[in-house]
Amino acid sequence: MPACGSEPVATPLGDLLRLAHAGFVLAREGVLSRIDPDLLPPGSEPLFRLARLVERRGPASSAQRLGAALSRLGPSYVKLGQFLATRPDVVGPQLARDLELLQDRMPPFPQEVAEATILRNFDRPASAVYATLGPPLAAASIAQVHQGEVVEADGTVRRVAVKVLRPDVQRRFRVDLSSFYRAARLGERTSPEGRRLRLVAIVDTLARSVAMEMDLRLEAAALSELAQNTEAEEDFRVPAVDWDRTGREVLTTEWIDGVKLNDLEGLRASGHDLPALGRIVMQSFLRHALRDGFFHADMHPGNLFVDPQGRLVAVDCGIMGRLGQKERRFLAEILYGFITRNWLRTAQVHFEAGYVPPHHSVEDFAQAIRAIGEPIHSRRASEISMAKLLTLLFEVTALFDMKTRPELLLLQKTMVVVEGVARNLDPQLDMWQTAEPVVRTWIERNLGPAGRLEDVADGFGALGRSLQTLPDLIAQGQRIATQLDAATREGIALAPETMEAIGRAEGRGNRWMTFGLWAIAALLAVHLLF
Repeated sequence: MPACGSEPVATPLGDLLRLAHAGFVLAREGVLSRIDPDLLPPGSEPLFRLARLVERRGPASSAQRLGAALSRLGPSYVKLGQFLATRPDVVGPQLARDLELLQDRMPPFPQEVAEATILRNFDRPASAVYATLGPPLAAASIAQVHQGEVVEADGTVRRVAVKVLRPDVQRRFRVDLSSFYRAARLGERTSPEGRRLRLVAIVDTLARSVAMEMDLRLEAAALSELAQNTEAEEDFRVPAVDWDRTGREVLTTEWIDGVKLNDLEGLRASGHDLPALGRIVMQSFLRHALRDGFFHADMHPGNLFVDPQGRLVAVDCGIMGRLGQKERRFLAEILYGFITRNWLRTAQVHFEAGYVPPHHSVEDFAQAIRAIGEPIHSRRASEISMAKLLTLLFEVTALFDMKTRPELLLLQKTMVVVEGVARNLDPQLDMWQTAEPVVRTWIERNLGPAGRLEDVADGFGALGRSLQTLPDLIAQGQRIATQLDAATREGIALAPETMEAIGRAEGRGNRWMTFGLWAIAALLAVHLLF
């Protein structure tokens, strides 16, 4: 996988051919015809009219046909579709609604392939790693899950979940990401709207997310970090990691006995309080995002269970979100501003975070936010959607030149999913009343007197650390002074390798190489002098 923010190397022709193939598949299933025409780049209208000519007619729903098209194109397109579900500003509201229904389900790969992967990771056959390894129970675009058993030293048999990476998935993603980057760059070059939406940054975020999913050791680390953050919580937990049976392509965790959160009848039969579970889902997400800045970013019902003790158990931590202190303050104050109807403060937060350029009027921005927020206070609790509110907020900010914030995309996507899960458990759930205690606690803790005292303590701590490094700084200054004295008396000595390279470059008449090497020599001189 490419490194963070880097683009995979591929030929332009190959990228264009892959994009053309993807375009044909999407047009065939009628996907392109549902994109909002206002979002199309200039000059592309004839191509989209041509796409209508190859559209296949049939009784299937638009969401079903979209899912079929993306599954046919492969795992990376399924991931891209899930990622774009929260971007109606990019794909249009109708297509975004269809993408929200997209499920990450792929055909399983053979048992012998999974066992070969286990052998490659542990240098032992699967039968030596696990007492038993059952057939795949669920398969997605990145990996599939098996149930297994392990025997402890004392003879105890323990059930485990074994996640195995899909074969050849890294190469597929690398190739497709190159095509995505090509399309994003084209969109930014040809459209001011594409530059505002920061299409390349969107692909960067997708690439980072996928790269983390490709190494299952990182997922194990995420499970461990989330478990540490939530060890004091009585209503939320994650499965424990079996580190002895975890590698880059294999992850082993404890097996969770529980009821899936989308099995409403099963939850009722087990005596669980569904409205209470809805509150736990929403408050757990907000608590982890605000308090820890680290949250489970794939909280669909298939990844959430309720154990016999009534605790919410989250599995599959391949996609995690992180928020810095600035983003956490932004989120908390935005939500609290809407809860308390303090539109001016909500607007000021955008400017303080640097999200809205300073040449705009805070008052005008507050007026735009009021237009979004006031209607929600006249609606029933079941009609209020925090996820929809954030979507509308990001749409309004476009009028004030607020660029897309990649660090907030995953947060917005997760909030859409979490809200859907909570509403399924309790259709009458009051999102604002549920969120208020978590948000207020964070505000009081971080922006109240206790938070200010902690900031002061952090400042003194930073000053103390600086004073600790003062002797090293003095010693470094003395070394520089000694080098400067030597340079003024004896001249600057270049390494023999540098002089030899300069001579070779001059001998070939390569003036640019010579210039570069002399520039390096000059920089070395500056370093010695200053």
